[in-house]
Amino acid sequence: MRNTLRPNALSLPNYHPAPRLIYIEQGEGLLGVTFPGCAETFQSEKSQEGRGEEEQEEGGSSRRDYHQKIPRIRRGDIIALPPGVNHWCYNDGNEDLIAVSINDLNHQSNQLDQKLRAYYLAGGAPRRGQQGLRSQEARETFNSVMDGFDPQLLAEAMNVPEELVRRMQNQNERGLIVIAQEGMSMIRPDEREEQGEYGFRSNGFEETFCTMRLHQNIDERREADIYSKQASRINIVNQHKLPILRFLDMSAERGNLYPNALYTPHWTINSHSIVYVTRGQAQVQIVDNRGQNVMNDRVNEGEMFVIPQYFAPTMRAGTNGLEFLSFRTNGSPLKSAVGGYTSVLRAMPLEVITNAYKMSPSQAEGLKFNTGRQTYLASGRSS
Repeated sequence: MRNTLRPNALSLPNYHPAPRLIYIEQGEGLLGVTFPGCAETFQSEKSQEGRGEEEQEEGGSSRRDYHQKIPRIRRGDIIALPPGVNHWCYNDGNEDLIAVSINDLNHQSNQLDQKLRAYYLAGGAPRRGQQGLRSQEARETFNSVMDGFDPQLLAEAMNVPEELVRRMQNQNERGLIVIAQEGMSMIRPDEREEQGEYGFRSNGFEETFCTMRLHQNIDERREADIYSKQASRINIVNQHKLPILRFLDMSAERGNLYPNALYTPHWTINSHSIVYVTRGQAQVQIVDNRGQNVMNDRVNEGEMFVIPQYFAPTMRAGTNGLEFLSFRTNGSPLKSAVGGYTSVLRAMPLEVITNAYKMSPSQAEGLKFNTGRQTYLASGRSS
């Protein structure tokens, strides 16, 4: 799923029955996630500037505002949204905020069917081409759960006038994303303090439910998990870097390959992979258990493909290189390389390789050791 949030646009509050993993492809904004049962730890010292007189004119109050933490999200962030938590997003930047996400409908938290569902607390099904929204969700019918309640009953539960409840309901024409009439400002940590979060590392103790980190940047060059001077790098965000992924049982991998570089043959032992191309091109081959090439296609920017568990893929970057994001259906995925350092061929005795492939000992030695210390990434040959 690919969502675009235009400047000053607000994605209305909603929740999903399955966990969601998000990659911020472009832009920045504010993400509000409400954990049930957790206290509002942020409190304003006084009413928002410039709104006190207006509130008094409308008969309102200028009492202090309370809410949970609102982190800033940026390009390159991997965001974990647990099932059932209410969330919203606001683009306070000057460019479109583009997010690519997947939902794991097979997760144990989803006891419904395999249909994608979203429960909105405001808004409703958008009209085609509505300003502020370009999303696959626009093709689904999502209306606010508030619409289904009796206005009088809801007014009593909220302790507000029934007229206000009716105003909350029947807003189907607003859509799922709205343009804020004025710029929104919320209480947030100091910007410098928030930027420091990227350098934070867990000390090994469990994070509490209410204070769990929800995002981790996956684009940092210095944080590469696999690096090659000739082929570039692979960055991974799993449950060890972002502990909340242990509960979602999901993870992500970010690949950056130089022109003509190879992501060498391998297979993933405990997860499927959903790959999204963010820049460049690649020739992709995927082989199944029958030894058949089930995919041998060129993929381009903006395209997505699936690598099933145990299927063996390889990718060669195009002349302009390749950048991709791979979503994994396991919090700590395990990969096994065919060749290279720490590969299955390197781990087998030469006699086994010689007899398995019916080759000479010298040929088996070359097959086993010619890749040197490289694993998963290779410079490849110019095509």
